Amino acid sequence: MARVLLTHSYFYRLDAKQWADARPYPPLGTILAAAVLREQGHDVEVFDTGLKHAPDEIRAAIERFRPHMLVVYDDGFNYLTKMCLTVMRDAAFRMISLAKEAGCRVAVNSSDATDHAENYLNAGADVVILGEGEPALVEIVAKWDAEGPIDEVAGISVLKDGSIHSTMKRPVQRELDTLPLPAWDLIDVAPYRDLWMRSQGFFSLNMATTRGCPFKCNWCAKPIYGNRYNSRSPEHVVRELELLQQYQPDHIWFADDIFGLKPGWVQHFRDLLHERGLKIRYKIQSRVDLLLESDTIDALVASGLEEVWVGAESGSQRILDAMDKGTTVEQIAEATTLLRSKGVRVCFFLQFGYLGETRSDVEKTIRMVEDLMPDDIGVSVSYPLPGTVFYEKVKADLVGKANWTDSDDLAMMFRNRQRPAYYKRLHRYVHKRYRRKQALLAIQNGLNGRSGFTPKRALSALYYMPAAFLEGERLKRLENA
Repeated sequence: MARVLLTHSYFYRLDAKQWADARPYPPLGTILAAAVLREQGHDVEVFDTGLKHAPDEIRAAIERFRPHMLVVYDDGFNYLTKMCLTVMRDAAFRMISLAKEAGCRVAVNSSDATDHAENYLNAGADVVILGEGEPALVEIVAKWDAEGPIDEVAGISVLKDGSIHSTMKRPVQRELDTLPLPAWDLIDVAPYRDLWMRSQGFFSLNMATTRGCPFKCNWCAKPIYGNRYNSRSPEHVVRELELLQQYQPDHIWFADDIFGLKPGWVQHFRDLLHERGLKIRYKIQSRVDLLLESDTIDALVASGLEEVWVGAESGSQRILDAMDKGTTVEQIAEATTLLRSKGVRVCFFLQFGYLGETRSDVEKTIRMVEDLMPDDIGVSVSYPLPGTVFYEKVKADLVGKANWTDSDDLAMMFRNRQRPAYYKRLHRYVHKRYRRKQALLAIQNGLNGRSGFTPKRALSALYYMPAAFLEGERLKRLENA
């Protein structure tokens, strides 16, 4: 059997925004791939780059373990890996180089490698696994262990006579319950706990119950799991929750693109948790149109749901329609109200800079935020990723830079109505408008004797009222400059 060292290319310390946020999650996809290989009888270790300082730290692990193969297997469940950040790509290239110097064969599976296989092969990787990786990885390791060729393994790219050779696409896995539980024992969870406790006062771990998303927002890239939606059974998920209890998480992030879409799933999940005596707190990602069924929300709340992040994206129906979002501004408001009535925190993903967006569309989005006042917001700009309809629309106008360096880059990478500097300033302006409204609501609650008043938040109005005004003036100067 082979000695296989698995790693991934996301270093939180190399992404200043995420490191400052201090809410790191272990590499779920990586430890699941490790469990799959271990189930095949291979000698497996994981070098978890998540909290490491630099890619060269893998050298010590290679020298100690002396693997036959290095597998750079990114966590496809973490949205940060979908962004294909260049600082992480460079880290992957460095680890590939170190492994090749040590005589290892190297396989890579990630969103970025799936989109740009040639770059990774030219950096020294022997094979890039395209899309969902576990079945192809099992075949590759078995063939390498037997000193056999891998050229015809489905779902891969290799260099052949100096050219890229890609094999036939592999069908997605449907029976997810046949997969083992992730190999949590192969990573050190304690440092993650320490960081969470220091920054947040509680500890969260990540899980995934599904793969894929059947909806077709035209800017959303799905290089790993695609448009198919396949689900683990509630029984399989509860088994993993029971396994995780040894790490004493206070909270779970279900990293699914869409949680609980399968009819009856969340109700069965709720019942199983009650039967097993498991009490959890969790957050999910979902769509506003899916959250308008009261019985679904009731089941989610009864099973421990505390927070939902929804892709609100825009307060302009014209932009939502251009995105092929399939939701309405009215549904955003209705779902927010319904979730709030059940005690659930509602958070919005917002996206600015989509093709054709006007100043009026921008203001509609800001007003939607101020009217509905979600519990948190995440603001980004439209980001063209290969394989999307949006990318095809703007690829002729891409301006040199094709990927962000880190998640705080916020560069506008195609020619748009406004200059890139406008969108960076808009990001600040939206946050200051949001914080100003929070402060004003806190003052109003205090005057009316309602809950929600905190002196700190009320006093923040002294900063955010002038700050929002000044950012607005700066934004006007940049507009159409």
